[in-house]
Amino acid sequence: MSRWLIVAMVVTLVAAVGALGVYYGAYEHLRSDVAVHWDWSFQPDATVPRADALPYLLLFPAVMAGVILLAVLLPWISPKQFSVEPFRRAWDYIMALVVILFGYLFLAQVLSSLEGGPEIGRLFLGGIFLFFALIGNVLGKVQRNFWMGVRTPWTLASETVWNRTHRLTAWLWFAFGLIGFVAVMFGIPPLWLFIGLIVAVLIPVLYSLVLYKQLERAGKV
Repeated sequence: MSRWLIVAMVVTLVAAVGALGVYYGAYEHLRSDVAVHWDWSFQPDATVPRADALPYLLLFPAVMAGVILLAVLLPWISPKQFSVEPFRRAWDYIMALVVILFGYLFLAQVLSSLEGGPEIGRLFLGGIFLFFALIGNVLGKVQRNFWMGVRTPWTLASETVWNRTHRLTAWLWFAFGLIGFVAVMFGIPPLWLFIGLIVAVLIPVLYSLVLYKQLERAGKV
């Protein structure tokens, strides 16, 4: 087992223990109504009495455990020609980052659930944008597979399209993540940040289509 999966397991265990600790050890410090869902502007639109908050506190640790299970299971069921073994270190690192992101979002949820805690919006968005920057830093190492990366019909059909699309995506997401994080710190409205997020996701998809068609016309695919 790689060190990154061990890190992911430790973070998940800490989150699960933390959820139980907050509920049973700091129950009186929880808000009387704990937010469990937020709208696009991160205003709470669903709450539960704190007596019913434990399942929601345990939700993030459960998702984290599920990601770890997928990190182990998906390589095992992958077709041989699309194996993740050639980039296994990047695979484990990215899956661990996903777990750490959920751990961070869990921490933001817990802090916002406490009396006098911070608003959750800036914490959530800041963590998500840093996640994009960290993913972009290694995305260029991800090779063709069925589970991770920019998986469009055109990247899966051509190794050249896959490699060039992921090089572009790596730079785009790294820059976008850092810019987005700074924007969050300056209080840019969430709507604009979500629009930027959608654009950053769509650009690689469109790029892979255009590139594939160019190579197709040139008889290179």
